[in-house]
Amino acid sequence: MARRIYIIAGEASGDLHGSNLIKALKDRAAQDGEELVIRAWGGERMAAAGAEVVKHYRDLAFMGFTQVILNLRTILRNMSWCKADIEAFKPDAVILIDYPGFNLRIAEHVRKLGGIKIIYYISPQVWAWKKGRVHAIKRDVDRMFVILPFEQQWYANYGMDVDFVGHPLLDAIQQEGTRPLEALPGADARPVVAMLPGSRRQEVAGMLPIMLKAAERFPDHRFVIAAAPSLPPEFYRSIIGSAPVALVFGRTYDVLRTAKAALVTSGTATLETALFGVPEVVCYNGGAINVWLARRLIKIEFISLVNLIMEREVVCELIQQELTPKNLAEELGRLLNDATYRSRVEQDLNSLRAKLGGPGASAKAASGMWKILTGRV
Repeated sequence: MARRIYIIAGEASGDLHGSNLIKALKDRAAQDGEELVIRAWGGERMAAAGAEVVKHYRDLAFMGFTQVILNLRTILRNMSWCKADIEAFKPDAVILIDYPGFNLRIAEHVRKLGGIKIIYYISPQVWAWKKGRVHAIKRDVDRMFVILPFEQQWYANYGMDVDFVGHPLLDAIQQEGTRPLEALPGADARPVVAMLPGSRRQEVAGMLPIMLKAAERFPDHRFVIAAAPSLPPEFYRSIIGSAPVALVFGRTYDVLRTAKAALVTSGTATLETALFGVPEVVCYNGGAINVWLARRLIKIEFISLVNLIMEREVVCELIQQELTPKNLAEELGRLLNDATYRSRVEQDLNSLRAKLGGPGASAKAASGMWKILTGRV
């Protein structure tokens, strides 16, 4: 009889990491001559990897405190449906990928059901805010697999033994490097600057206009927007208007492979950009209420994963009132035109890659999860 796994990923990055995990789990199961049936919340990548995706992450992506409050009824309805679906599916294990506000409540429910292994892959950023969640994790989760080097010690401080497997982005980027690079639409001789305005409608609507205004100062560069596949083209075009930029869907890594620099909304994309060795400016403008709340709740010095991992400023972060077209253009100009500054950033990005360790995170995580599922080494 096939083993049954239920996986929940609530964002585009979770879909990416979930897809690589699914491939690795299927490979590990095949080594023992076993089959897996995987039901999931995720996206196109997880579906392509072999999961039956029953809920798309685009229906789950609410950004910031205010959006969560405004969409609370939808969130609660999704949660109730998910709980019922897990009960009906009767999995051997539930694998939760980041997305803590939702997934930690699911973990509590599944623990009460009994008989189902609860595995967390990619820790919630409890070291940044809501540290009290660590007690719920300790109570409800059978095993945690973390991807940032400092997280293992952080959990040890709370008496938890977790597995550091390395960052799965290194796997995805290594795979990308083996694929021939296809030219982007409308390519010309000008250097490319990548624009990654986010994956959620709210953040794209807030970030992209500022990025477009800054781009006006660089007519000798070609700006390419790496669009989120979950958002429709007409949404982007309504913001772009007549601006001379290219819009590309489903080819973010192609855009980064060709880019000389990038403007990136805070999130996983900042780390992806850095691991491609592309100097970047990190942008964040979450709205006055969200930022006011965040500054009182979040206890970290930086917002980008790049700077958090390196524990110092490697890439410039422009936050809230600092994020203006003028400031963004000035920092981009430094990356493009100041050779000494650019070289320092590039050296730091090489150090970041070394600090995260080598590829193989997905396989390591799958191996550890398989032991939990089967009780076999």
